[in-house]
Amino acid sequence: MKTTGIVRGIDALGRIVLPKELRTSMRLDSDAKLEIFVEGDSIILKKYRPNGSCDFCGEVDSNAVQYEGYCICSACRRKIGAL
Repeated sequence: MKTTGIVRGIDALGRIVLPKELRTSMRLDSDAKLEIFVEGDSIILKKYRPNGSCDFCGEVDSNAVQYEGYCICSACRRKIGAL
């Protein structure tokens, strides 16, 4: 796990604010979903992606394929014309 050097407090409602730079670099917009994991005394946040969701557009496609570590839906495959 890589440290960011960022320390944030929790408000009275249990919320934390993720810095703009982090949201931008992780491509988290205002409607992004995060999945919460607990490992020992660590809380881990991961971008939530349903199974079969495309790494490029986010759409869920039962015909999505895995290619070099990426999940690619039918529409995106057609756009790139290779797969």
